[in-house]
Amino acid sequence: MMNLKRLTVICLLLLMYIGNTQAQKKNASVATKEVVPTGAQDRNYWSNLLYKIASPVILNLANGTLKQNMPVEVPPGSKPDFFKKVTYLEAVGRTMAGVAPWLALPDDGSEESTLRQKLREALLIGIRNAVDPNHPDYLNFRTESQPIVDAAYMAQAFLRAPKALWDPLDDITKQRIREEFKALRTRTGAYNNWLLFAGINEAFLSIIGERPDPARIEFAKRKILEWYQGDGWYSDGPSMSIDYYNSYVIHPMLVDFFDVLVKSKKVKQEDYDLAVKRMVRYSEFLERFIAPDGTYPPFGRSITYRTAAFQALGQVALMHKLPEYIDPAQVRCALSAVMHRMYDQQDNFDSNGWLVLGFCGAQPHIADGYTSTGSLYMATLGFLPLGLPADDPFWTNPPAEWTSKKAWSGKPFKKDYHVNY
Repeated sequence: MMNLKRLTVICLLLLMYIGNTQAQKKNASVATKEVVPTGAQDRNYWSNLLYKIASPVILNLANGTLKQNMPVEVPPGSKPDFFKKVTYLEAVGRTMAGVAPWLALPDDGSEESTLRQKLREALLIGIRNAVDPNHPDYLNFRTESQPIVDAAYMAQAFLRAPKALWDPLDDITKQRIREEFKALRTRTGAYNNWLLFAGINEAFLSIIGERPDPARIEFAKRKILEWYQGDGWYSDGPSMSIDYYNSYVIHPMLVDFFDVLVKSKKVKQEDYDLAVKRMVRYSEFLERFIAPDGTYPPFGRSITYRTAAFQALGQVALMHKLPEYIDPAQVRCALSAVMHRMYDQQDNFDSNGWLVLGFCGAQPHIADGYTSTGSLYMATLGFLPLGLPADDPFWTNPPAEWTSKKAWSGKPFKKDYHVNY
């Protein structure tokens, strides 16, 4: 009798254990199941993140407190005195180029639109402050070579969003900008992608009614094309270096440069089309660089520019030029994975919201000798697809796996081949 009771208890305990184990497995399965955000959720994340990155620069510039409040972090062993001459224009020009397509969207009363409107209105005030010689945040265009670079990003911003960022400016501010850009002609820069900076500065002057320097335009055009290596890659100067400068600068700026030149008949339409075609090819590599977990290779110079590594891919998406086999949603999901991996899992900001030197977190030892706090705002260039409206397929298509995620999970994916243009 006792044995039967014991056996009954044991059986009940076993049944309870099995039931609990099965429930735990079921719960674990539910817990580990990947939750994939919708396009609307991705867009909300992107817009809030871009606002977080860009707002300290733009709002402080508008308030006349940029130089007062922006830290000047420099690589270990460097002295900040030189960087203070150039870092503030770096922050402003680079931030402008990244937010321009987003700020160009019309206001629609949404929460996102409120962020855009706040930044746009503040930036217009800030631009006025930046070129007013009597203002405490007057930016340095007049000395050192570095301003050639960051004026070029400012020019690119005006080219990307003329109705939002150029047309509303008052006449005095526009004339001051003209004079600052013309003052850049007293200096030259490195014999590499810097030629594009000088060229696009002149192209911008040409569309705002100034006579451009034809030598700077022609030299930039010819040398960059001579440095094309094939399969979507340009060398950055006479020798090849493997890094992200094809995305930081060369492809996007060459396409924007040629867009101006083709309209003024200084290059042929087929030259512009070829530049776009090569950028599209390069963007295929960028999409494949993104691993299933959102990481990507930290190689080459200037990796502290973070998400700027994907500017070319974002610009191709913004232009609706993605290859047919790449669903816009897979680019959205891939770039979202990068942003979550980089900005959520490590702290890339100081206590006041400024970017810190590093790739994924605070890693000042990896910063190049020319890098300071202002340089880091190249990161905004990775957000160009926010210039697409919320009802664009980039945002409305269902979530899709990107190439490496398909490849590493045993699913079909497109084989890659060399191209001959």
